[in-house]
Amino acid sequence: MKADIVTIFPDFFRGPLDYGITRRAQEMGLAEIRVHDLREFTHDRHRTVDDRPFGGGEGMVLKPEPLFECLDAMGLASRGERLAGNAKQSVILLSAQGQRFTQKVAAELASLERIILVCGRYEGVDERVADFLADRELSIGDYVLSGGEIAAAAIMEAVVRLLPGAVGNEASTQQESFTLDAGVKSPGGADSTCGSNGLLDYPHYTRPADFRGMKVPGALLAGNHEEIRRWRRQRALEKTLRNRPDLLEGVALSEEDGKFVAALRTAKS
Repeated sequence: MKADIVTIFPDFFRGPLDYGITRRAQEMGLAEIRVHDLREFTHDRHRTVDDRPFGGGEGMVLKPEPLFECLDAMGLASRGERLAGNAKQSVILLSAQGQRFTQKVAAELASLERIILVCGRYEGVDERVADFLADRELSIGDYVLSGGEIAAAAIMEAVVRLLPGAVGNEASTQQESFTLDAGVKSPGGADSTCGSNGLLDYPHYTRPADFRGMKVPGALLAGNHEEIRRWRRQRALEKTLRNRPDLLEGVALSEEDGKFVAALRTAKS
């Protein structure tokens, strides 16, 4: 996969892209990530990338010219071809007004040959970038950042780790929160005791089994795989109901699951 990040702060990415899975994926040739300085596509001595918005208002807005010129120089397929699915490429504008980035979107992006992340800044970006240049707008959450650089780093981490070979044990990426909600399955299928099935992940424990009087649940120590599966499923349901009850609306619950969740809700009330 090729990935391009367009930003006015290229040095920001010297840290996030140089460690862990993103670094290893690049060294293995699985991903090629390039960072483009938007100021290199300006033509005035001040290297101006922003201006005040028409109609007035607070703050500054990124101008369209440098962004269009930057992407023109990348030799991408046309926007029409990208939107029609004829090119496995996507230009993404990172914006607080964008659709929420999810594990499902990460999986979609990981299947492409090239993605371009445009980091918004200041009060936003000239709307013509969203209307005529970008294929989609994405947001990493319902809050406002000063720019899209942190969002771009987070998206790259989420996408790169889904590339085949990026993670040593690929099955581990199928056993995490939200995974089956994204429709991503490992070739052999997830271990029946481990699948999250769109819920938040279940709790994990490691040695020692008794640490300062805090003991690992007995169900995990007995070696009964069915009991382990049930315990993990129930703990995942419990955590999801506590922290992200909205996720339960999109998860298919068995009769056993439904009774367990109903009991939790009754106890909570």
